[in-house]
Amino acid sequence: MSLDQCACGHKGIEYTNEFGESEYPDELYLAEWIGHPNLHGFMENVYGGKDINGVRVELTIEDIDALEQTINESDLPKTEGFFFGGDADEHYYEEDSKFIVDARSAIKDGYSIYYYSNW
Repeated sequence: MSLDQCACGHKGIEYTNEFGESEYPDELYLAEWIGHPNLHGFMENVYGGKDINGVRVELTIEDIDALEQTINESDLPKTEGFFFGGDADEHYYEEDSKFIVDARSAIKDGYSIYYYSNW
C-alpha cells in the first residue's frame, strides 16, 4: 500500500450515477502522485491541519500561489507516516510545477480544483 494522490478540476453540478458514485458533467484530470508525503502535508495544512485521507480538499488560487512559493523555496512540510514513503519533493518537482500551471489555467476556465488522497 502507498499514498495515492491526485488533483482534478470539476465544473458543473455534482450528480450521482447508477452506482451511487458522485460525478460531474465536466471533470478535468490534472495530476497524480504516488508517495509524495510532503505535498500531502501541505494539503493537510490547507485543510486546517486535519487528516484528509479520503477527503476532497478544494484549492483556491491563493492555495495554488502558496503551493508554488513553498515548492520554489523547497519548504514543503516534512510529513511522515506508515504508508507515506520518503521525501519525494525533488522527484516530483517538475510534475508539481506543471500542476500549478494547469490548475491556474483550469481556475481561469471556471473549474473548481480538488486534491484527493487515499491508501
